[in-house]
Amino acid sequence: MLTRLILSDFRNIASGDLTFSPGVNLLMGENAQGKTNILESVFLCATGRSHRTRFDSQMVRFGQKEAHLRAYVSQMGREDRIDVHLRREGKKGVAVNGIAVRRSGELFGTLYTVLFSPEDLQLIKLGPQERRRFMDLELCQLSRVYYYHLQQYHKVLKQRNQLLKTLQKQRNLLDTLPLWEEQMARFAAEVIHSRQAFVDKLSDVAGVFYQTITGGREHLSILYRPNCRAEELQEKWLQSLERDIFSGATGHGPHKDDLQFFVDGNDVKLFGSQGQQRTAALSAKLAEIALVQEETGQNPVLLLDDVFSELDEGRQRFLVEAVVGLQTILTCTGVEGPVSTMAKQAKIFSINNGKISVDKF
Repeated sequence: MLTRLILSDFRNIASGDLTFSPGVNLLMGENAQGKTNILESVFLCATGRSHRTRFDSQMVRFGQKEAHLRAYVSQMGREDRIDVHLRREGKKGVAVNGIAVRRSGELFGTLYTVLFSPEDLQLIKLGPQERRRFMDLELCQLSRVYYYHLQQYHKVLKQRNQLLKTLQKQRNLLDTLPLWEEQMARFAAEVIHSRQAFVDKLSDVAGVFYQTITGGREHLSILYRPNCRAEELQEKWLQSLERDIFSGATGHGPHKDDLQFFVDGNDVKLFGSQGQQRTAALSAKLAEIALVQEETGQNPVLLLDDVFSELDEGRQRFLVEAVVGLQTILTCTGVEGPVSTMAKQAKIFSINNGKISVDKF
């Protein structure tokens, strides 16, 4: 579990020192006070990246040059310390127990988290990029090998795309293309295989949650939709070569993959109600928790960012019951409905304009 979090000049928080309960921790306050910033900092310590921005400089408090985060994590009878150093100019620094981490993949596994925000309830309605991100974030936490294969694939993909742009004017370099494609095909095959195995498990577990929420009236399945099969990639690249050169981008590969959600055989994105779409997304996020538990033998820290306000009371109650026993950090503007049950046993922090204080229910 996450035992303590120390923040300095992160977003609107000049300084903060939070000691967390192993159970429920409520971050209460009005909107735009800094509640989500705290969840973002926990996610950043766990994954090395923000779920809200690609730019580290945006997380440094206005008027400051640097931000510092320190998280203490207790797991398997030991305590680890994660340090993150953000700079307005320059690369961020990450260390575990005082040892610098060169890649995010080396950080994964120190602190497992599952983040659930209102945007996640739109998972099915959004574009393929968001569903790939959902897959990749979970897989990277569960497997450093997957993280390596994914990083290498995107690295070689970038090289191929640069070469495609060069080929628009220098066709004599065409013979060098197969060198990149051989590497791409190898890493792509690993990514596709891992994604397929993950989605198969995800579908089974999410299906159970969905049936429970709907009282067994409906059945959910999730299918992995690879852009093309691994063994077809090099042939597809050859067939689309001229089009790829013209656009300066690779049209086929795992970077174009998608997920598809079905309820009773119908595509939920196209034919599902808003309630079905939200229930499917909720089931997928709960399945994410279950898969972390199954694959690692540990509970993730659950980060809930104002999700309850987007759910009806029945789904709120189900979520409350489903996360019993997990260390949970959640943001809210008030305590009502099923959330009030959690609040009675929670440690409560008041967040006001970036200032943090411990409160009582």
